[in-house]
Amino acid sequence: MWWIYALLSALFAALTAIFAKIGIKGVDTNLATGIRTVVILLIAWGIVFFNRSQGGIVNLTKTNWVFLILSGFATGLSWVFYFRALQLGRVNQVAPVDKLSVALAIILSVIFLGEPLTWKNAAGAALIIGGTLVLIF
Repeated sequence: MWWIYALLSALFAALTAIFAKIGIKGVDTNLATGIRTVVILLIAWGIVFFNRSQGGIVNLTKTNWVFLILSGFATGLSWVFYFRALQLGRVNQVAPVDKLSVALAIILSVIFLGEPLTWKNAAGAALIIGGTLVLIF
C-alpha cells in the first residue's frame, strides 16, 4: 500500500513543478513560496481536523517538536530554493535535479538512522546521482 501513496506523491510533485513554473512567471519567488505555504497550511490542518487528529498534539515529546520543526525549516528552505531554480531554469532540468534528494536521503538514512544499505538502494542512488550529473553538465 505504501507504494500507492509514493506514486501519488510523485504525481503531485510533478504537477507542482508544472503549476509552479506557470504560476511564478513575473512573480517574486519568495512571495510565491509564501502563497504556496498558506495553501498547504490550510490543507494540512483541514486534514488534521477532518480526521480528528488534533488531540494528539498534547502527546508530542520535546524530541517530536524539535525534529518536526527542523523538518519544517528544511521543507521551507527546499521550497524557496526550488521556486528560485524553477524561475531560472526549465522544469525538465530543475525537477530531476531536485530529485537528487532521493539519493541524498538514502545516504543520510544510512549515516544518521542506521538503515541498511542494500545493493539495490546503492545502485539506485548511484544511478540517480549519475543522471543528475548528466542533466547538470
